[in-house]
Amino acid sequence: MAALPKRKISRARSGKRRASKRYSPIRLSTCPKCGNPRMGHRACLNCGYYKENLVIAPKQKAKVTKVKKEEQ
Repeated sequence: MAALPKRKISRARSGKRRASKRYSPIRLSTCPKCGNPRMGHRACLNCGYYKENLVIAPKQKAKVTKVKKEEQ
């Protein structure tokens, strides 16, 4: 047989245990080059700079065009 609890765990006791398991929002800072929000200690995804150095090539927005279907 499996081990079973001898007493009911109260709401206060289980709440104390779960008090440290909380989510915190992501803290964003602004990029000094382009001014877009970015995560700290990471390169900006918009312009590609990190600490005044170009680290990655900036993302280029691809234009999506709809293809018309030919009628038969």
